[in-house]
Amino acid sequence: MENKSSSLPTSLIDKSVVPGDVVLDLSTMSNQTIKLGGGLHQDCDAISVMKAGRLRFSKPNKYWVESSQKRYVPHAGDSVLGIVVDTRFDNFLVDIKGPALAFLPVLAFEGGTRRNIPKFEVGTLLYVRVVKAIPGVNPELSCTDDSGKAAEFGVLKEGFNFECTTGLSRMLLSSPTCPVLDALGKKMSFEIAVGVNGRVWVNAASPSTTIIVANAIIKSESLSGVQQRIMVDKLLQKIQ
Repeated sequence: MENKSSSLPTSLIDKSVVPGDVVLDLSTMSNQTIKLGGGLHQDCDAISVMKAGRLRFSKPNKYWVESSQKRYVPHAGDSVLGIVVDTRFDNFLVDIKGPALAFLPVLAFEGGTRRNIPKFEVGTLLYVRVVKAIPGVNPELSCTDDSGKAAEFGVLKEGFNFECTTGLSRMLLSSPTCPVLDALGKKMSFEIAVGVNGRVWVNAASPSTTIIVANAIIKSESLSGVQQRIMVDKLLQKIQ
């Protein structure tokens, strides 16, 4: 959804909101496109809240309500971590923590043809993109970006996969310098993939590093940015 805006209502960003709260008044705004994400609804010129959480904003122009919940509601364009649960002739059935299993067409890969269909065992972890998400219909996935390239999508091998709330996963993705990830990255090397569906994959050269990173991430959810950095420093001091 797109509307026009000339100024940013910064007073409510990162604040708690509840259903019914009006967070944007479009009648007072013009000259800049904005995009509305999950948890927000437009009624004439009023943008109101549909679910409790925190109002978030990401540059250049997107607003959404972030809430901590274990159940994931798919939206087109989401990047998620899915687990293969079954293989069919035309697609793979994938668990993405949503209300229904998603399907990944066997040709939904870069250069995909009937001659090079991938073979996934049940339990394979995939980083995929939600292509279609229509209520009452199984979501459709892809292992390519909008241009048809594999990009970062595909199989996640080895490493450690754990589940968290959708609020935590969005926090890890919402900032280019997430405090806990920034603090960990300055001290150790690791790979990470975060799905907005509340799944996180971590991989490092040693199992101990993987466990440290995973534990730090799990502990960070209720902490401020400063507290996250302090927690990481204390965690690393214990293992030195």
